[in-house]
Amino acid sequence: MGIGELDREAHVAEGTGAAAPRTLAEALRARGDEGLAALLRARPDLLNPVPNDLTQLATRAGTRGSVVRALERLDRFALQTAEALAVAPDPAPYPVLLALLTGDEGDPAIEAALPGAVALLREQALVWGEDDRLRLVRTARELLSPSPQHPSPTGLGPTVAEATSGMSPGRVQEIIAAAGLPATHDPVSAVAALTGLFTDRARMGALLDGAPPEALAVLDRLVWGPPYGEVTANPAPPVRWLRDRGLLLPVSARTMVLPREVALHLRGGRAHRAPEPAAPEVAVLREHRPQVVDGAAAGQAYTALATVEELLKSWDKGGPQVLRAGGLSVRDLRRTAAALDVTEQVAAFWLELCHGAGLLASDGEADERYAPTPAYDDWLDLPPAERWARLVTPWLASTRTSGLVGGQDAKGRALSALGPDLDRAAAPEVRHRVLGLLATLPPGAAADPETLFARLRWERPLRGAGTAGPAGSGAEGAGPALPDDLRSRLARWALAEAELLGLTGRGALSAPARALLNLPLAEAASPADEGGGVEESVAAERAATLLAPLLPEAVDHVLLQADLTAVAPGPLRRPLADALAVLADVESKGGATVYRFTPGSVRRALDSGLTASDLHDFLAAHSRTPVPQPLAYLVDDVARRHGHLRVGAASAYVRCDDDTVLGEILADRRSAALGLRRLAPTVLAAQTDPAALLDGLRAMGYAPAAESAEGDVLVTRADAYRTPARTAPVPVPEGPPAPDATLLHAAVKAIRAGDRAATAVRREPSAPTPAGSLPRTSSAETLATVQAAAMTGSAVWIGYVNADGAASQRVIAPVRVEGGFVTGYDHTADEMRTYPLHRITGVAELADDQV
Repeated sequence: MGIGELDREAHVAEGTGAAAPRTLAEALRARGDEGLAALLRARPDLLNPVPNDLTQLATRAGTRGSVVRALERLDRFALQTAEALAVAPDPAPYPVLLALLTGDEGDPAIEAALPGAVALLREQALVWGEDDRLRLVRTARELLSPSPQHPSPTGLGPTVAEATSGMSPGRVQEIIAAAGLPATHDPVSAVAALTGLFTDRARMGALLDGAPPEALAVLDRLVWGPPYGEVTANPAPPVRWLRDRGLLLPVSARTMVLPREVALHLRGGRAHRAPEPAAPEVAVLREHRPQVVDGAAAGQAYTALATVEELLKSWDKGGPQVLRAGGLSVRDLRRTAAALDVTEQVAAFWLELCHGAGLLASDGEADERYAPTPAYDDWLDLPPAERWARLVTPWLASTRTSGLVGGQDAKGRALSALGPDLDRAAAPEVRHRVLGLLATLPPGAAADPETLFARLRWERPLRGAGTAGPAGSGAEGAGPALPDDLRSRLARWALAEAELLGLTGRGALSAPARALLNLPLAEAASPADEGGGVEESVAAERAATLLAPLLPEAVDHVLLQADLTAVAPGPLRRPLADALAVLADVESKGGATVYRFTPGSVRRALDSGLTASDLHDFLAAHSRTPVPQPLAYLVDDVARRHGHLRVGAASAYVRCDDDTVLGEILADRRSAALGLRRLAPTVLAAQTDPAALLDGLRAMGYAPAAESAEGDVLVTRADAYRTPARTAPVPVPEGPPAPDATLLHAAVKAIRAGDRAATAVRREPSAPTPAGSLPRTSSAETLATVQAAAMTGSAVWIGYVNADGAASQRVIAPVRVEGGFVTGYDHTADEMRTYPLHRITGVAELADDQV
């Protein structure tokens, strides 16, 4: 059946559908409460604020912003269905829509999937009407319909009637004659005849059989879009042949368009080159034993904890300064990456992770810099599995996107780590969806990333495609959404970050991650919600319980080596790790951490207040091997020289009982920058501060000790610097949150009540009331009417103006009238209310069948 015959069926159906709803508001009014709740659940922006009635709900559902958001959340086939309706007659019977999607040959898969797609569009109020009169809401049709500025996503151009609307009658007659059609005197009949030719499969086939091969090649280039092409003032013969017969119609002096009917004939009746009724499957790339996956994920989870701890410990005395525009400078990011031995992109991820978990913040001082928060100390006291849960839970809900670091914003400014403009509202949804798709695979199976990205693009083809709006998204001529659109990049970053965090191992989802994903997205993304917080805590607790036995157990010993190193055969317990970090330097990390003892590290331990005997006892108590002699000698040698020189404040001074040592220092050219001069045989004065003097003498190979004002050795422990108490940043939501069941029930109830009040039939008043205006009666008449209604128990229609001057219409059943107030059941608000009589503009009785 051709498109023209189906169009004629549409007009027949239109004539017989008297009982069908005439507006979207009527279609919504015919829904049950569950249908209205489903609409508000799918499009929560319609609830802000709650509409007064169904007419207002229908109006709001047709606004451009709301329709764009709804279209962006459609899957590819539902969107293709809407696009087909945008180029179909309005209204369109179901067979017309089916023909546009299946073409002449038919497709059982599309026939099976189309009812579900239409039902989804109906549920979201993008389509309304019965199957014989399907209507796409006007705003969606405008967004998806073809125009020279916004080509149709289907690649189809305007109809013959639309393309010839500005053409002279004489030119239309010339086209009719060249196409072999009988001449007509009526331009409308001429256009109808041309449309009939193009929609008649047999006659159209005969016309194209006589076309030059070059002309057919021109049609092939335009058939799948874009349908517009530029021509010269003297076009080539193949183009002239097509133009003369109306197969190409002029849009302007230099532009021609392929009419929609011609394109549909060449496409075999299909609106889309490749309809996709089913979501592509996520393929398995490789399979591992689940135990191997969990072990690999647990190892990476432990590495994540160690990396976060190392990062924040390096900023324990205060980190880099905050840029004036916010964020971390490129140089500081580079230094952080070098310290962690990772790339700058990965370093930015760890920084954003710490910030999102509330462990890192700016101190808010005049010389603003980053530092750990007090929450970091509490985090350190938790068991490792719980610390891991405290990292991954906020990551799932965070809108911060570290993958953007190093790029530029819309104004060409560089995006910095911890800086502004890194929030992307779609990030939490994409992370959950990526992990959710991994969870659909068998345990231990790693997904093929390309098939996973293809699935995400099918689910949200318009999201993050980098276009101005739906009309330009995913056009047939331009191919599908680009692989590097924002949603695909977010998915790629989510896969990499999940591996860094230990949510996946070897590309497969781990058991703790599966436990964590039992939490719905809406609850995870709303940390302020009390109920969601409880669910989130339960899921995180369950995940931590599964991870705990997989993490390596902390050890309380090291293995001392003769080459002045110590090997930690596993993660060290915290007191031992902290003490060893002062006494030795980390040389290498991995399954076994290697520490190296140097004169500088031993001197650092002595500066912290320990003595040589304390160090010998510490090493003997925590080593499974005897303390090597070279290490014992190193400790004694550094301790013997430690404190031989004393530095205090003059600006600064150096004193030593051995005046020959001070003479050596004065004679050393490296001391010139310190501005030293001898005050006494055993005292030197310096022109620099004590800290710089200590560093300078140590650089010269000496081991000075700091001295207090009383002459005692000054113990210099590293005091941790913390910001004031800071709460973790709240994710930026993507639009209004999904409403819960209680809110939906109350909203549907209020809308129904308001709609009953707005559509109630009133008795004819003595004086006519203009449509849409409030009823007007005198004070005496108002009082008498509401008193009568209170005595009879009937409902009345009132006009009411509140204290803010806002006018509304309400249906109330008065129960008491006294003291200048009327109290009654308000059908509009669905509750008992009291109204001042002086604010009631007028009153009217309802028709008998409305009481």
